[in-house]
Amino acid sequence: MPKIERVLLSVTDKTGLIDFARGLRDLGAELLSTGGTAKLLRDSGIEVRDVSEVTGFPEMLDGRVKTMHPKITGGILAVRGNEAHMAALAAHGIAAIDMVVVNLYAFEKAAAKPDAEIAELIENIDIGGPTMIRSAAKNFQDVAVVVSPSDYTPLLEEMRANAGALSRDTCWELAKKAFRTTADYDRAISARLARVGETEASPLPPLLDLRAARLAGLRYGENPHQSAALYGTPGEGIAGAEQFQGKELSYNNLVDLDAAWQLVNEFDEPASAIVKHTNPCGCAEDPGGTLAASYRKAFACDPVSAFGGVLAFNRALDGETAAEVSKTFIEAIAAPGYTAEARAALASKKNLRLLRVPAGEPGLVVKSISGGFLAQTADVHRLGREQCAVKTKRAPTDAEWASLEFAWKVAKHVKSNAVVYARDGQSVGVGAGQMSRVDSVKIGASKAVLPLAGSVIGSDAFFPFPDGLEEAAKHGITAAIQPGGSIRDEDVIAAADRLGLAMVFTGVRHFRH
Repeated sequence: MPKIERVLLSVTDKTGLIDFARGLRDLGAELLSTGGTAKLLRDSGIEVRDVSEVTGFPEMLDGRVKTMHPKITGGILAVRGNEAHMAALAAHGIAAIDMVVVNLYAFEKAAAKPDAEIAELIENIDIGGPTMIRSAAKNFQDVAVVVSPSDYTPLLEEMRANAGALSRDTCWELAKKAFRTTADYDRAISARLARVGETEASPLPPLLDLRAARLAGLRYGENPHQSAALYGTPGEGIAGAEQFQGKELSYNNLVDLDAAWQLVNEFDEPASAIVKHTNPCGCAEDPGGTLAASYRKAFACDPVSAFGGVLAFNRALDGETAAEVSKTFIEAIAAPGYTAEARAALASKKNLRLLRVPAGEPGLVVKSISGGFLAQTADVHRLGREQCAVKTKRAPTDAEWASLEFAWKVAKHVKSNAVVYARDGQSVGVGAGQMSRVDSVKIGASKAVLPLAGSVIGSDAFFPFPDGLEEAAKHGITAAIQPGGSIRDEDVIAAADRLGLAMVFTGVRHFRH
């Protein structure tokens, strides 16, 4: 496109504006502006012309009308290669505008107030800004539209290198960003206004907006014949993690990493989780101890399945733990950070992916089904010992209580039907994803490498019959934790008493489908 001669600036976010405007003036561009933006520029010694001077109309209606005028929109929308358009500009004394620099009223600030009145929300809806942005983006071949201060410096650099002009490719990229900006803005307004009038705040919105940026293309999906990509919000969770080393992540890596990361964040003490095909094959914590000790305990649960698994840690990975990890083949690691010693210890594992995961709060859990989506709040329930009801004649010992609480946390992250054998902050056997709960009990025991005698068992849902508990007792468990709620609870309790077990009910279920 030709040299940029005339620029309209009207911004809410003034970050970097002064330097950008001064750079535009140095390149010979005339600046037009409105209200507070014009005042800031003028107070900074930058020559600027008021839009009201161009239109012949003052800003009016409490600032609702500033730029919506043919002498502004016409100057933006006119196609320079269209003789009729240019003749119309000349006939009406309208000068072309070559760049529009606009960002929008901060509607999100008003929207974040749960008690915001509708009048406040409405007054924070920008009208002229989106009109200018969309107009410039529509006419991208002749007009550059700038909606983000992050673009100011590279745009000035390109203009200085090209006699004040920008390339068509640059203007096209700016236009796409502009349309994304107005789309996001309208979605935010629509979603917030949909909640006005709700008698009770609900975590499930009346309008589910699933728009997300494509962060990365993936080699394939769950299988090589499926296409896949990663979508999300930069800087949030596994999707927004920073990768330090290793080959690109696969679809299955990301799913497993998320499962491991969610599990390990159940624990406050140093903890490690090893996941294979979304199920834990090892998990442990080391209260008052070290991350390395927790990893050794987690690995000991099922060393065979750990091969080729993914890991997650709730502490920065240190050198000692990294040295332990390096002894086996691991696909990927998620942690809140890595020490220099850990990075050095794992540097030779060229294909091992290291992810630094930012802290964050869980949002809605969304899954697709044919024809629609299912949404639910995240399962963030934390069990308090006082919430549990001892149902057997014998109450758990303190050591059994600690093991039961640990087993309960792990069972929450195992595919249903889920059964976890645990002892002393360590998973001992995991039975996952079976159609029958007693089969999960049997599989968990058959997978155990460590002795089961003296362990406890955690079940994500109730035992429908005594058989599951009886099967676990054959392997030496001493206590059980389960939600309760079966019509045969009394039979299961009686079996526990007969077997000398302690059993507690949580009243909370943790299905994971």
